[in-house]
Amino acid sequence: MTAVDFEKFVERLADVSGEAILPFFRTSLAAEDKARGGAFDPVTEADRAAEIAMRRLIEATFPDHGIIGEEFGSAREDAEYVWVLDPIDGTKSFICGLPLWGTLIGLEHRGRPCYGLMHQPFTHERFSGDGEAAVWRGPSRRNAGHHAIEERKLKVRDCARLADATLMTTSPKLIADDLLDAFRRVENETRLSRYGGDCYAYCALAAGHVDLVIETGLNPYDIVALIPIVEGAGGIVTTWSGESAAQGGAIIAAGDRRAHEAALRLLAG
Repeated sequence: MTAVDFEKFVERLADVSGEAILPFFRTSLAAEDKARGGAFDPVTEADRAAEIAMRRLIEATFPDHGIIGEEFGSAREDAEYVWVLDPIDGTKSFICGLPLWGTLIGLEHRGRPCYGLMHQPFTHERFSGDGEAAVWRGPSRRNAGHHAIEERKLKVRDCARLADATLMTTSPKLIADDLLDAFRRVENETRLSRYGGDCYAYCALAAGHVDLVIETGLNPYDIVALIPIVEGAGGIVTTWSGESAAQGGAIIAAGDRRAHEAALRLLAG
């Protein structure tokens, strides 16, 4: 089976996760700190409810598939197909009532990310890609009063020079201490840097609004779903050493390979 065969199923996963999450958004929801003494790493009942709903649907439909999830760990990681789930990427924004979060649903085939979807149920947006093409679906601006859904192909924008680039990272506080100077070298060469966004930053890059996203300390569930979206829009996602980003770590995404190469040189020192 190809990624296209799973497309409708991924939409069902997005539906059930959104139904689990939205009742909690912008409520007096308590957040537990998973870090227990480290940097604040919140988790909520919304995170857990959404992942449970997705895992149940996967287990019932594809019992031989593997699952890697942020909240409930891994099962059958060596399966031919593995689902990589982050029920709420951007929980800190979620608990602040900000809509800069999303559900990440990634699919790996023999260890390679082959399909990804980012669902933002509050804004009714879905960004999806298979590495060859990527699309955005959301409320139509032309038929705003009729709840119509519009679809657009995603395409990164040209940006040959860092001096013309817009850079995003979730927060410099999340950049590993020993890598922060390298990040600052790139940031100081860019036209504009903005913080926040989590998964939304990568989708903004795929849509041609942002040129670079640079982060460290990512887990597979933070990035696997986003790789086929960015690559499908014509961009590139690698580690800081230029290798596959599928296992997480220090990650750089770029819309233009020229900007990617220039940033890699600065990150390497």
